Amino acid sequence: MTPQASATSPVDRYFASIGAALDGLDIFLRDDSSPLYKHGLVAQIVTEYVDRLATSFNCWRHHLDYAKSFRISRAESGFPVFQNVLELENDRRTAKARLGEIPAPAALREDMADFILRHKAFPKDLQRSMAERLYLENVQEGHVFSPLVLPETVKVSVNPKTMRPYYLVHWGAFDGASNLPLVYNVMVEDSSPDLVKLLVTKDGKLDPSVEIPLPVGGLLNPKLAREFDAFVERNSAYSLSPSTIATNLDHDFETLHPKQLRRIVLGPFYSAGITEHNQRVNHILEKVGNPANAWLLTWTIQDIFSKSEKPARNGLWSSEPAREEFHIETSDLEAARMGVSAYEKHALIPHEAYQALYAAGETQSVFEGYQTHIISGGEVISDV
Repeated sequence: MTPQASATSPVDRYFASIGAALDGLDIFLRDDSSPLYKHGLVAQIVTEYVDRLATSFNCWRHHLDYAKSFRISRAESGFPVFQNVLELENDRRTAKARLGEIPAPAALREDMADFILRHKAFPKDLQRSMAERLYLENVQEGHVFSPLVLPETVKVSVNPKTMRPYYLVHWGAFDGASNLPLVYNVMVEDSSPDLVKLLVTKDGKLDPSVEIPLPVGGLLNPKLAREFDAFVERNSAYSLSPSTIATNLDHDFETLHPKQLRRIVLGPFYSAGITEHNQRVNHILEKVGNPANAWLLTWTIQDIFSKSEKPARNGLWSSEPAREEFHIETSDLEAARMGVSAYEKHALIPHEAYQALYAAGETQSVFEGYQTHIISGGEVISDV
């Protein structure tokens, strides 16, 4: 995709539609009747990553004011290709140094006015410098969706049955193969003797005398935090099933016991006249009068949970740590294929686009297996 002057260019339509989709998803997440909202912190966690995505798209739009191109995965995810994410992350890291090489905005505006008066022409080079400065300022100030958003602990409590502290930890990853944003959270118990002694009282409660300034960057256990960061870097690919990730976590850390792992796959995203991964849907969306309403955003929630814990075994010749036994719902072929205990598929669509699909008699075939949410007038209507 390359920037064009027309307000109805593919670039403008894409950014308008993805912006509307993320705004709609944000409204849905903040609605107290939405399924995720009922999970408390989970909705807040996902909202943070939606905000990161929105910031990234805002930065990419500014980048196009002086850059040549912007590529999206038109035939698959509908999101930007991974190279765009890598470049944005590199620009985030180098923004401060690069900004130091570009004149301040006031100086640029003065030079632009002087150039116009002297040459009776538009200062294209100075305009590009101003656009680059605005882009770098946005990248530097905003929280973008990086290739890997490192873990953060947002909740700490105690399981009175096991007398272990447990943490709710989340992280994000932009998958380079599928070009999809992924959000993870895990509920994990920690049997490390020093943490149990520090955090758990004799009656199986969280010690109120220990101050925990949540959220905490990384895993709460400082001895395992760096290793946990390295783990999520190796184990956040979309190609890995949630059961594989949970099993790897269980085996890589003897004192960490994952009780539930959730992955939220944002996308695919469909935009009329731009994406190509469903020609039937695209053909109908192209009939929507307002291009800003000609889109469809889907996401999938995947859960794997432990059904029991195999106790540790200490023998004379060998020993084995406690291991989790994860439940995979084999009676559901889709759940078995995903490697999950349960899953939900969701679709968000503007009212005008839903009407177009309904008029074409396509709603049942398009939304089969999905919980459908229609956004209209700043509100989301679910279970249609």
